[in-house]
Amino acid sequence: MAIRIPSVQEEAVRDLCRARADMVEDRTRARHRLSKFLLRHGRPWRGGNAWTLTHERWLLAQRFHQPALAATYAHYRAVLQGRDAQLEAIEADLAVWYDQAPFADAVHRLSAYRGITRLGALTLASEVCDWRRFGRAAAFTGFCGLVPSEYSSGTSTWRGHITKCGNAHLRGQLVESAWAYQHRPGVGVDLRGRQQGLDPQVVARAWAAQLRLCGRFRRLAARKDSKNVVATAIARELAGFLWAEMAA
Repeated sequence: MAIRIPSVQEEAVRDLCRARADMVEDRTRARHRLSKFLLRHGRPWRGGNAWTLTHERWLLAQRFHQPALAATYAHYRAVLQGRDAQLEAIEADLAVWYDQAPFADAVHRLSAYRGITRLGALTLASEVCDWRRFGRAAAFTGFCGLVPSEYSSGTSTWRGHITKCGNAHLRGQLVESAWAYQHRPGVGVDLRGRQQGLDPQVVARAWAAQLRLCGRFRRLAARKDSKNVVATAIARELAGFLWAEMAA
């Protein structure tokens, strides 16, 4: 089958999605610098998950008597606030494309699946563009670099870590989405809102995928030492479900 060349508009939105990914990395680095600064001065956060409202209140309460330390802390905080503002701005620019052609159909169908927000769906849609260019689900997972590497010699076969070939943006989004399946199957408020008004068959396929992947995650987690390995395996199966949804 001939491959459809992405339009100028599609490539532009893809670049905007990739710019957001760069800004997420920048914010992560800013967070790490702030956390390490506090840790160096004996102020580790021990109140649960970081970067929550509770954590933010704790950060606001931090005071340093040395003027140089107070200035350092203020600069680190200012950089982080700037990164947050930039990220909010670019996500607002991306939200415009959720309901616009040529992304609207793909965004609505992909976001019906658990763990895939509309922003994640737009990222997937802009990176893949034409899902029908992959003849099988295995070809798509290979393109994402989610298949295990292999070394064969004679009658022996050795399989190792995933290849990480192909599109890193796709792989990162799929692995991020796969973590949602570590919990029990269910349809929360956000997911129900994303599924509102969709074809019932799309919703049914998303539910079938959720049942399988949640059970699969639970069984693999009981056998594997690393949940990262489990999430990668679930991401590979999720990629197959999404390919089947979009290539039909």
